[in-house]
Amino acid sequence: MPAHIGITTAHTDGTQRLDRRYTAAIENAGGVPVVLPITASDRTVEETLGRIDGLVVPGGPAVSEGLTGPLPEELDALGPQRAASDRRWIEACWQAGRPILGICYGMQRLNALAGGTIYGDVEAEHEGAQTHSQKRGATTHPVTLHSSSHLHRWLDVDTLPVNTRHLQAIATVGEGFSVVATAPDGVIEAIEHESGRLFGVQFHPERMGDITRPLFRAFLGHARTASVPSSA
Repeated sequence: MPAHIGITTAHTDGTQRLDRRYTAAIENAGGVPVVLPITASDRTVEETLGRIDGLVVPGGPAVSEGLTGPLPEELDALGPQRAASDRRWIEACWQAGRPILGICYGMQRLNALAGGTIYGDVEAEHEGAQTHSQKRGATTHPVTLHSSSHLHRWLDVDTLPVNTRHLQAIATVGEGFSVVATAPDGVIEAIEHESGRLFGVQFHPERMGDITRPLFRAFLGHARTASVPSSA
C-alpha cells in the first residue's frame, strides 16, 4: 500500500492554496497526497488522522512564535486561521507518532513549537550571514549534511546544492531537535528530532527534481512503516 501523506496549505482571504509541486513530489515518489483543510474542528482532525501516514508542512509566511527580532517589511505575517490550523495538524500528528516533514516555514514552525527561536530576518541578525532570499538576489548555495543524520542516509551525499528562498531562519533549536545540515555561513538548513519522526529542511526539495526524490521516497517509506501498528 502506498503511503498517504497529508499536506497543509496556504490560506489567504478565505481561500486555500497549495503549490502543485508539493503534491507532484509525493506522487512522483510513489505516495498519495492528501490536501488537508484549514480547520478548527477536532473531529475533522481526528477522523482524518486515521487516513494519513505522515504529514508535510510546506513553505509559507512568517513564523511568529519565538522571534528574536522584528520581521522584515517584505515578509507577510502568518494569519491566525492558518496558524491555528497548522498547529492543530502538527500537534495531532506529533502525538499520534506520524512522521512529519517541515519545509522552510514548516521546519521553522516545528522548531518554534518545540520551544526553539527564530530569526525575524537572518541577514540582519546572524553574524556573517549571506543572502538567503531569492527576492534579495540569492540563487543557490551548498549545504553540508551531517553524516549521522537520516537526511545524509536518505540522499547519500555529503553536500547538496540547494535553492535559497528564506528570510527567516532558526536561531536556536527546540527541545529534542538537533542540527543536521548547515550553509557555509553557519545558517541552519536542516533539523531532526531525537524521536526519529520529525524532520525539517530550510530549502525547497519539491522544486529540485530528481536530486531530492530520494528524500521524498525515504520519507514515504518511513511514514508507512511508522504507521503500521505493532504486533505486541
